[in-house]
Amino acid sequence: MAPVAAAGSQSAALQRRQELIGVTTGPGALLKNLKVFCIACFACLGGLLYGYNQGVFSSVLTMTSFKNHMGAYTSDSTKMGWLTSILELGAWFGTMYSGFLAEIFSRKYAILINVGIFIVGVIIQTTAVTSAGHSAILGGRFITGMGVGSLSMIVPMYNAEIAPPEVRGALVGLQQLSITLGIMVSFWIDYGTNFIGGTGETQKDTAWLLPLCLQLVPAVFLGVGMIFMPFSPRWLVHHGHEVEARKVLASLRGLSQDHTLIEIEFAEIRAQSLFEKRTIAEYFPHLKEQTSWNTIKLQFVAIASLFKTKPMFRRVIVATVTMFFQQWTGINAILYYAPKIFKGLSLGENATSLLATGVVGIAMFLATIPAVMYVDKLGRKPVLIVGAIGMASCHLIIAGINGAFSNDWPAHKSGGWAAVVMVWLFVVHFGYSWGPCAWIVVAEVWPLSNRPYGIALGASSNWMNNFIVGQATPDMLDRMKYGTYIFFGLLTLGGALFVWLYVPETKGLTLEEMDLIFGTADIVARDREIMDEVNREVGLVDHSEKDAKYVGDTKI
Repeated sequence: MAPVAAAGSQSAALQRRQELIGVTTGPGALLKNLKVFCIACFACLGGLLYGYNQGVFSSVLTMTSFKNHMGAYTSDSTKMGWLTSILELGAWFGTMYSGFLAEIFSRKYAILINVGIFIVGVIIQTTAVTSAGHSAILGGRFITGMGVGSLSMIVPMYNAEIAPPEVRGALVGLQQLSITLGIMVSFWIDYGTNFIGGTGETQKDTAWLLPLCLQLVPAVFLGVGMIFMPFSPRWLVHHGHEVEARKVLASLRGLSQDHTLIEIEFAEIRAQSLFEKRTIAEYFPHLKEQTSWNTIKLQFVAIASLFKTKPMFRRVIVATVTMFFQQWTGINAILYYAPKIFKGLSLGENATSLLATGVVGIAMFLATIPAVMYVDKLGRKPVLIVGAIGMASCHLIIAGINGAFSNDWPAHKSGGWAAVVMVWLFVVHFGYSWGPCAWIVVAEVWPLSNRPYGIALGASSNWMNNFIVGQATPDMLDRMKYGTYIFFGLLTLGGALFVWLYVPETKGLTLEEMDLIFGTADIVARDREIMDEVNREVGLVDHSEKDAKYVGDTKI
């Protein structure tokens, strides 16, 4: 799932801004920033593409006309795994280049480039109706995955950088909501197109070609629309276009360029840009020049540096293992192979299993909506632990029902439906917990100067484990049968234990308090010194305010 912004420390500038704007949170704040809200909603078409791709293929795999074109790739479980998981392998590759692509070409143009990559991948997939068959699906889904993987990183970054601080969390959270919306929409489109020409041998190729082709609609809208969208003010400042940045910022806020709010926010953006340049110059002096090649090398050199000290390595463990357990809850095994799973739980007819799959999309979408409303109140650890216990319980109940009745489902229809309900309940538990909260933890555990690279590392773990789950699940269902659910259930309990013993509660912690947990005093203290220096330089903190501390806007 997509990353979420971490909360920053309060500052005199932030308090002054809140006094000026009046409404600081909730629907009122969104209405006061309606232009930004609409732009963010539009950019989140990238998240919808990601979610749609996650969901659309699960039902296509079970369609008779698609099977006729794929041959052994839908009858052999290992080959079926490749058809599905190749998207995640492409997405993992996409996350590898997304950071420097967005920095070199801008967030706006990086989105346009990835939309183009995505469209090429979809077009290649549609040629599977010819003799190209499985080769077109494999190649097309890998290229499509590159596009959605990169967009899943760049769109939240773009939304965070055009948004004022008081609504940034809500706008970045739109990405997660748009992903679940895409999943839900894809399930129901598949259900409808499954009946084109009938559900048996008379089924038309349109039944599976149409859901694949419909991906082009939001992609084209996003590509054409982004031409008219503004550049990120933060990117403009960072690359020396300060006059244009101030103009764009004033336009986004609907205020004059000399308004006090614009002065404060523009100074904050300048401070963050200077902070990044100076920390790079201090930690990686050989890469301080802003050349394209240095930008590419920096991402890999900075990530490698996270493994060199014990305190930072502990943060690496928290980020990467949390993402490991997020995927090994089995969520994408459900999303990718729901119709196959439901058929194995007594729902014999493909139409019925697709209908049950559609309910999965609705349940997950609805469960995600309230997640951002209470996570800051309840904390990360309790939500993650409760969600993991809930998901594990569902897995183990499904395993028990499957083990007891799978040899004679016709005589135990009610047992089959009980297992189906457990699948629905499972995605509800994921939707409010490990879906959004895992990303929050990954964003919050890093010092300010390391956050972009730490999040990239967490995303890399997420996609690689996503790929492995997608590849392994068909073989697991065929060979382990109900043991598959026991396996996922035990791993999910392992995730709860890991969070309880190893993951700190990050709710409301400042960087100094986070440092007490992880023990990286030198990094955080030096980050703070540099940030105080640049804040004074751009005018955010007066020299006489010895006690004023400010972190500034965090980069996602």
